[in-house]
Amino acid sequence: MRELTETLTEAVLDPILARDPAGPRITYYDDATGARIELSALTLANWAAKTANMIRDEFGLTPGARVAVLLPAHWQTAAVLLGCWWAGTEVVLRADPDAELALVTADRVDEADGIAEVAALSLDPMGMPVRDLPVGVTDYATSVRVHGDQFLPGGVGAALDGMTAGAVLDEARKSAARQGFTAEDRVLSTTPWETPTELIDGLVAVLAAGASLVQVAHPDPAAQERRAASERVTARRGD
Repeated sequence: MRELTETLTEAVLDPILARDPAGPRITYYDDATGARIELSALTLANWAAKTANMIRDEFGLTPGARVAVLLPAHWQTAAVLLGCWWAGTEVVLRADPDAELALVTADRVDEADGIAEVAALSLDPMGMPVRDLPVGVTDYATSVRVHGDQFLPGGVGAALDGMTAGAVLDEARKSAARQGFTAEDRVLSTTPWETPTELIDGLVAVLAAGASLVQVAHPDPAAQERRAASERVTARRGD
């Protein structure tokens, strides 16, 4: 396994940005609310850069720091993860007492008790802030928008639950090959990102293959075939 001299975010996003910066990269549906949000690779990279700048400049984290990400499979979660990796920080998908920052949904703030810095995400499609947050908890939507949409990384640390960036990329490429993903694919998925394996198989493998993702929350079975046709889906996960 080779070690990366670039961050995991650069490794997966740079080839996509060079080949197809404007095409759809993540399309997110929530069948419980009717929400649909679509991001190009360029927009996703801008959100990731803002997040990385926030992690470094606002919270003072350096490469190698640990960040707890307690978020569902969502387009904003993808931006958060890519931002963490761009900043050289290690993502853990649990409330780790050794984490220096936790990024959580409002209903999971209590799980981050004991972690020095906490930022809460509303996951609102219009980017609305979380109301009535406890003192000391940062609202992600309010904070992230003031940061720059370009980022210059300062180093590469562990990437995911003790795995190096190179190890995560290797596993993602193996997963993409196993699942048959190519750069021409549009992948429909309903699976969560709650474990490192789920995250690699459901998000990183798609990006590593250069494919695009249609991620559905609270899926309505009656809508799936129509959606697959309208979104020109060529591969599926979780159906």
